[in-house]
Amino acid sequence: MSINVQKYLDDVKKRNPGEAEFHQAVEEVLESIAPVLEKNPQYVESGIVERLLEPERQIMFRVPWVDDNGKVQVNRGFRVQFNSAIGPYKGGLRFHPSVYLGIIKFLGFEQIFKNSLTTLPIGGGKGGSDFDPKGKSDAEVMRFCQSFMTELCKHIGADTDVPAGDIGVGGREIGFMYGQYRRIRNEFTGVLTGKGIGWGGSLARTEATGYGLVYFVREMLKANGKSFEGQRVVISGSGNVAIYACQKAQSYGAKVVAVSDSNGYVVDEDGIDVATVQRLKEVERARISEYVKVRPNAKYVAGGSVWDVKCDIALPCSTQNDINEDTAKTLVDNGCYAVGEGANMPCTNEAIKYFLSKGILVGPAKAANAGGVATSALEMSQNSQRLEWTFEEVDERLDRIMTSIFKACDDASKEYGLNNNYVAGANIAGFLKVAKAMLAQGVI
Repeated sequence: MSINVQKYLDDVKKRNPGEAEFHQAVEEVLESIAPVLEKNPQYVESGIVERLLEPERQIMFRVPWVDDNGKVQVNRGFRVQFNSAIGPYKGGLRFHPSVYLGIIKFLGFEQIFKNSLTTLPIGGGKGGSDFDPKGKSDAEVMRFCQSFMTELCKHIGADTDVPAGDIGVGGREIGFMYGQYRRIRNEFTGVLTGKGIGWGGSLARTEATGYGLVYFVREMLKANGKSFEGQRVVISGSGNVAIYACQKAQSYGAKVVAVSDSNGYVVDEDGIDVATVQRLKEVERARISEYVKVRPNAKYVAGGSVWDVKCDIALPCSTQNDINEDTAKTLVDNGCYAVGEGANMPCTNEAIKYFLSKGILVGPAKAANAGGVATSALEMSQNSQRLEWTFEEVDERLDRIMTSIFKACDDASKEYGLNNNYVAGANIAGFLKVAKAMLAQGVI
């Protein structure tokens, strides 16, 4: 990195100690935009980078709630409103024990660029809590969500900040939070996305992140003379993103042979049966190990890494830093030539650098998994107009958005002499749109 870019990173680490995920996200972006800053000194002179690295607002609050035994529990709630230069803050809420300020800041920072790439007018934000919905009754989840929203509702709005779901926040949690928001504010607006069909939700939202990932990777493969047809695919995770990425990849002729969860992974050489995974994960909330009871020819491996399974295309769809440099080497040695990031930052910076050094095609998360937030923004549009589009209409718009995102990444990488480096291309294209808006709006 150039000395100026290193100075930015050193300053971030000094001002935000102990926030490793945030540091990692910032480092990746700064390395990519260094040539842009050299070519456009006005961004340096106007302090665009310093302002971009500092959230516009960080909110942390207490969330007290009562469990089924009548005992008072206390969690922390967060909302980081990172940048609103191109539109209202937009980003999910994550409920997971690992959540702390650094995780929310990393996700919010990534969201700035992801949302910029969608071509839609939405800024970047993120939120959540260290509450764990697993093992809780519906009544406990409801009481927590109501308490969480009682504070959060003071800081959000349809034209200010529009949260959505993320890990640990699905339709149940969105419903409880939306009900509390409506109760307190006495208004029915599009303040949350991921709502239920019939009360403001959008068709295709459930499928959007997984479908969008495959649409992006399809375009990346096409640009390099390849396709999904006949290719061997491995996916980490077995939740929402993984399920629908699997379904869409299979529709393009791919053979998905493995999926995983936090306990282990299954390998099905006949091809993963999506309906079985959907039932286990979306209906029964069971472990992926149960898959082999239905598909006896499949093999379950407890622990270990799903990335030990040979593949042509890897789609990490679980959580951050799923693939490190050693894992990346294993994938390359086993013949993998393309990676599409379905989760947020699932590859470490070292893994990304190794992939690129070996000529592996990498679809970065802020571009490849933007389908979810893009469709959330489409839900916002439908709410504003009091309309409901068909599944086909939303899916068609999603396909067009993901195609345009790939083109923006490709064009930016070529403009700066970084052909096939879609990681840098995504960062550059996302940065330029936000930087131009910030420059035009003055020092705020």
